[in-house]
Amino acid sequence: MLKVTDLGYWYDRQANSLFEHVNLNFESGTSYAIVGQSGSGKTTFLSLLAGLDKPRAGKIEINGEPINELGLTTYRRSQVAIVFQSYNLLTYMSPLNNLMTAMAITNAKHRGDRDYARSVLRKLGLSDQQMTKNVQRLSGGQQQRVAIARTMVCDAPLVVADEPTGNLDETNTKDVIAQFQKIAHEQHKCVIIVTHEPDVAAACDHAYRLAEHQFKKEA
Repeated sequence: MLKVTDLGYWYDRQANSLFEHVNLNFESGTSYAIVGQSGSGKTTFLSLLAGLDKPRAGKIEINGEPINELGLTTYRRSQVAIVFQSYNLLTYMSPLNNLMTAMAITNAKHRGDRDYARSVLRKLGLSDQQMTKNVQRLSGGQQQRVAIARTMVCDAPLVVADEPTGNLDETNTKDVIAQFQKIAHEQHKCVIIVTHEPDVAAACDHAYRLAEHQFKKEA
């Protein structure tokens, strides 16, 4: 589904590259963890997969088409959904309206269907009362569930998440990871998570460690 070929990235000069000659394949219906020390380039790698930045070398393809030829704006709108550690919700809206807006912007097949949006929020544990509150009145765990629900109502086949459990306690972390697994296995999406938490990485189907400028598959 998503193919990375000879990917490289550096800031000022190639001699100081974060990573080079990276070749990886990511498949639909599967969850992946990217782990590594702070500053190793995990988030940068995720931003390249999400079309938020351009690689210095190599290419990224989705279903055989280079994402730069598809156009990064089109790619981000139609092919990828992003979950941030800081949630990045529309803070002046309710959870329900956050989902409705996301479906409208991405032209999702369920756009305009409030009942569908409600059903997804219920699956993630929000009550009818909570889904009509301002999102800022929800707990961190609830806000992260709304961010995850937003990826579920859109049609993007790729979901990338940057430290999505970094602000959550152990119970909420387990719940959130379980939801990502459902997205991968039940919605048949490709889920890629950057994390520093061993338990999160262990819960994914596959894990890669970024070290010494290369990605190595964890045993």
